[in-house]
Amino acid sequence: MKPFHSLKMLGALLLLSLGLNAQSFQFDNNSSSLIVYGTSNIHDWIIDAAKSSGTITLATSDQKITGIENLEMVIRSESLKSGKSGMDKNTYKALKTEQFKTITYKLKSVKSINQSSNGSYHVMTSGILELAGVKKNTDLKFNLELQNNKVTINGEHELKMTDFNIEPPTAVFGSIKTGDEVKIKFRAQFNK
Repeated sequence: MKPFHSLKMLGALLLLSLGLNAQSFQFDNNSSSLIVYGTSNIHDWIIDAAKSSGTITLATSDQKITGIENLEMVIRSESLKSGKSGMDKNTYKALKTEQFKTITYKLKSVKSINQSSNGSYHVMTSGILELAGVKKNTDLKFNLELQNNKVTINGEHELKMTDFNIEPPTAVFGSIKTGDEVKIKFRAQFNK
């Protein structure tokens, strides 16, 4: 047997003996929500993401989460719906959806993960958010729960459209102007 192969096997046995485990979960679109809140000079607005997918892989030991090995979310850009076709059309134009079909977040590292007294976890991650073809290092904070073979993460994140080279949409010959800052609230459920 090759020495390197023996070391890999020894390492795997050691991890198993310590009770370390990795569990993967798939995104449940029907039990999740992602809503974008924005402003304009006329009224506030919201857009809901109808089609998303993703995965999360947790590292666990003795029924406790010790880390996140993988987290990836993909949102279909043209699944963002406001209920107003004119606004949706302007949104898709601003996001350049003909060229960039998805919005993605991919985990790079976990900065902190702390269990609270109610059993949930407060998590701070660093990852890459890609929006309209522009990739940015993005810190994302959320609460995480693991119960009955499902993972739920809840959080919110604020960003400026111009940070991603997105011109805030306008309408009615520029008389209606969208604010640059948006707030994203998400509740994502992943099932085993």
